[in-house]
Amino acid sequence: MGIVSFVQGLTVQIMAIAWALFLVSWAVGWAIRGAPIPIHRVKKAGQSLIEDAVLAAFWMAIGSSVFALISYITAAIYQPLPPPPQP
Repeated sequence: MGIVSFVQGLTVQIMAIAWALFLVSWAVGWAIRGAPIPIHRVKKAGQSLIEDAVLAAFWMAIGSSVFALISYITAAIYQPLPPPPQP
């Protein structure tokens, strides 16, 4: 396993966890905001969770695009080392 495949695999795992966390926080935010709770602060906390989740999704999309571009460039220019000279 080379360094390129290791970094690609690690990036995929981290981004999958981040997107799952986004979905959970977005769903919890909507559940709190839509709950029939008469306390305004609780509903505002739900709205804050939704806004933070959407902002995080935007930055994750930008970050994953940058990671994909870096991965593409490194895969395109990566050349394996030549074998050592034989005496």
